Amino acid sequence: MTPQHIIHRGITIATLAADQALETHCAPGQTAIREQGGGWWLYFVDEDGNIDGYDSPFASHAEALWAAKAAAEFSAQ
Repeated sequence: MTPQHIIHRGITIATLAADQALETHCAPGQTAIREQGGGWWLYFVDEDGNIDGYDSPFASHAEALWAAKAAAEFSAQ
């Protein structure tokens, strides 16, 4: 799967397959959604390249994307 990217409020949000590494496909300042273990996980790559994420998955890609867009809204303020 080729990573899919959208830009919301200047933040790139990448949707990755379970086998795609965040470090390879996301630059600092980007957000990633990745399906793994039966859920959709949301990760944030900070300006130093450190990765942080939520401690539980979302049930669907749509829910994870909504949360990523909400985080981008917050970051844009």
